[in-house]
Amino acid sequence: MKSAPDIKKKSSQMIYGINPLWEAIKNNPREILRIAVAPGRKGEQVLKILEEASRFSVPVVEVERAKLDRLADSGVHQGIVGTIRPYAYVDLEEMLQHAQETLNGQIVVVLDSITDPQNLGAIIRTAHCFGAAGVIIPQDRSASVTPTVVKASAGAVHHLRVTMVANLSRTLDTLKEKGFWIYGTDSGAGLDPRSVPFAGKIALVMGSEGQGLRDLIRKKCDFLLSIPMIGKVGSLNVSVATGIVMHEMFRGLMNPRETEE
Repeated sequence: MKSAPDIKKKSSQMIYGINPLWEAIKNNPREILRIAVAPGRKGEQVLKILEEASRFSVPVVEVERAKLDRLADSGVHQGIVGTIRPYAYVDLEEMLQHAQETLNGQIVVVLDSITDPQNLGAIIRTAHCFGAAGVIIPQDRSASVTPTVVKASAGAVHHLRVTMVANLSRTLDTLKEKGFWIYGTDSGAGLDPRSVPFAGKIALVMGSEGQGLRDLIRKKCDFLLSIPMIGKVGSLNVSVATGIVMHEMFRGLMNPRETEE
């Protein structure tokens, strides 16, 4: 099953900020077309970026900060901006192949209607930190991988596979056929993730903050999870909720006896 063609990645993109640009040039130097840096911009990490740029023959130009502001669309660029090739999504089969090859790759994260790029970036960062094989997003009703997402992920997007699919419901069917258990999240009618003996291949489905999982997607889930809370606010930020649930999944997969006791 191939991922949907990405209609949003036809032109080059900007990546800005020291850490995201360092992760990009350290892991994918051939994807960087040019680096623009403010005059006199120094510092150990900036110098390391410029050394890598020289090593891989990436052009570097000095640009006034006002132009850097425009290049970064007023984002916090820290005096350095890179022009990169469009983000390359992987197809679902490639992601699942990676899941088979790695111990921690038993988890994939599926996002239903996450439209905030900051949340998408934070979830990608969390997914990478807890060993997920990748993140799956729908072509419609979803944020895509943009410079804002790259920065919010702290560069984790360069270490994690992201798949864009045309139909999320059919993708869940494919995951089931491949042996994945589908865990969705529900604000008040699910299992406490601390008590679930997570094992095998897992697809964690997270819904939007405002609406949660769509009914069609909810019905595809084998289990629903709810994070116990005592506060008066009704729900957690979706990226925070993803981190809490993924920590329990990671703990269960790495220490199966602990969750069985």
